Amino acid sequence: MSALSSNTPSPKLRADKWLWQARFFKTRGLSAKVITGGHLRVNGQKIAKASHGVTIGDVLTFPQAKRVRVIKVTALGERRGPAPEAQTLYDDLTPEEKPVPKSPGSDGKGRPTKRDRRNLDLMKSSRLED
Repeated sequence: MSALSSNTPSPKLRADKWLWQARFFKTRGLSAKVITGGHLRVNGQKIAKASHGVTIGDVLTFPQAKRVRVIKVTALGERRGPAPEAQTLYDDLTPEEKPVPKSPGSDGKGRPTKRDRRNLDLMKSSRLED
C-alpha cells in the first residue's frame, strides 16, 4: 500500500441526500426529518445530523412505512435518477417478513350484508327445528 492511498479520504455523501437519491424518501426534507428524529443508524450507531457522511460499505438501518429497512450502500449517486438506477446504489439486507395470517372467520369481505344475515338467521332457525 502506498502512503498516498491511506491519506486519501473515501468519498462521502450527506445521509439525507443519499436516502433521497436512492428513492427511499420522496423529498430530502422527509429524509432529513427521519434522521434528525434519531431514527437512522449507520453501522449500528445512531445518527442525529442529516449532514453525516455516508460512504460505500456503510449499513443503514431506518424505518420506512411499517417496516424497518436494512440497507448496505454499494455506490454513491451522482443524481436522483429513475428507480432502476437508484436500485443500483444499495443492497437490501432487510429480513423477509412472514405474512400475518388473516383472522379466522374473516373472508376479507368486512361486515356481513343484509343477505348474509338473513341466511345466517335461516341456518340458525333450521338447526333449532331439528
